[in-house]
Order: sequence, then structure tokens, then C-alpha cells
Amino acid sequence: MSYNFQPFKQKIKDAEEWLKKEFATIRTGRVTPAILDVVKVEAYGGIMSIVQLANISIEDVRTLRITPWDMSQVRTVEKGILSSGLGLSVAVDDKGIRVIFPELTSDRRGALIKIAKQKLEEARVTLRTEREKIVKDVDGQEKAGKISEDEKFRLKTELQKMINDTGNALEQLFTKKEREISK
Repeated sequence: MSYNFQPFKQKIKDAEEWLKKEFATIRTGRVTPAILDVVKVEAYGGIMSIVQLANISIEDVRTLRITPWDMSQVRTVEKGILSSGLGLSVAVDDKGIRVIFPELTSDRRGALIKIAKQKLEEARVTLRTEREKIVKDVDGQEKAGKISEDEKFRLKTELQKMINDTGNALEQLFTKKEREISK
């Protein structure tokens, strides 16, 4: 009998995608519009992300340009960015909003690496939790006589190999992000 690891493989993929998305929101030496994904603003009677209200483009290495589709939303977007806690400077002009990112200090770089490590650990915890569910299921199947003891050990070995491979992939994502932050 073969164990269905497909749901687990999907959880692995989801964890990797989640970590990539989280890392994209952590600022490195270059600006990226993804950093503003966490900023929500109150507009048109609801809570919206900036990308739903405006075009975001890179003006230079430390500046983003936000051009709202409806210029009446400029102050709302400005307020959302300032209250986001990202430590960004905002300048409003006739074309929209310029978001200026401060130069990264060594302290800030260290704090960003620490945040990246926390995100990595969250992804690892998710994987460990999923692994424990499968181990419980496999042990239960062995006790119920559905699989043999040899099959149980083979499945656990296969599971551990997937966990190790995923752990290495997550570690590589972190190392890449750490290098980007340290530049």
C-alpha cells in the first residue's frame, strides 16, 4: 500500500510560497513595490491595498512613485503609508506620492535579518506540525494493522527525506535574502 503524500507536498509548496512572499516584503538595499503590500488604506467605504488604488513604480533605488487613479485618494494613501510603521518618508506632489526609503543602517540591517529568521522559523514550524500529523496517521495505520512495521519505517524515512529537502530549500531562500540585506 502506498501512502498519499500529495496533501503534504501541497503544504510544502504553500510554505515555500508563503516564505517567498514574506521575504519579498522585507526591504533590502533596493526598493520594491512588494514592500507596500502590507499597507492597507480606508477608501470607498472599505479597506484596500495600495495596488487596488494606484499604480506603483520604481523611480530610483530609494524611491517609489505612487500614482493614484483617483487623485482624491492621495491623502488617504499618504496616511496609510505613514501609519504603517515601515519608517518611510512620503512627499506629495501634483503627480501623486513619492515614497522615500531611508538608507539602511547596520542596526536596521540586523533587525531585518532577525525578521527574516523569524519568518524562516514560522515556515519550519508549519512543516513540523504537518510532519507530526502524518507520523500520527502512519502510526495509527500500523496499529490498526493496515500497514506493516517495515512499511511504517519506510514511510517515515520518505517523509523525513521530504522534510530535509524542504528545510534545505527554505534555508537557501533565507541565505539569499540575508545576502541581499547585508549588501
